[in-house]
Amino acid sequence: MKITKETFLAEIFNDEKARIILEKHQVPCLSCPYAQEEMNELTIGQICEMFELDSKSLLADLNKELNKESDE
Repeated sequence: MKITKETFLAEIFNDEKARIILEKHQVPCLSCPYAQEEMNELTIGQICEMFELDSKSLLADLNKELNKESDE
């Protein structure tokens, strides 16, 4: 699965590897009670824009880690 700016947070939220990467990039939505309710509407791109996060770096890390399994 390729993660893009259009990927909804809900699509990767329950993946432990993704959560570790999101935490590394200081994505605040992981513990926000409002985000928990809006997860199906919030995209990675929107989150990066709202919190001024480096979307290219975040997406590169997510895709590298989450696609390791399919490469092996």
